[in-house]
Amino acid sequence: MSRKLPIPLILLVAILFIALGDSFLPQPLSGASLSTRTALNSAIAGIFPSWRPKTKPYERTEKALEQEQSAP
Repeated sequence: MSRKLPIPLILLVAILFIALGDSFLPQPLSGASLSTRTALNSAIAGIFPSWRPKTKPYERTEKALEQEQSAP
């Protein structure tokens, strides 16, 4: 009869490996932890494109200030 590891324990070990592995583990594993974290960071950052507004949100306010300053 085979015994299965609980999924939360596996996730906890994986998170600890990624988060703290380069600080506490010996060299081959610390390098793997660092490269894994770097790859995950770039993958997560690649999911979200850089957001740039299509309009100028302060344009109306700037025009109103210019009109107030130029009015006698």
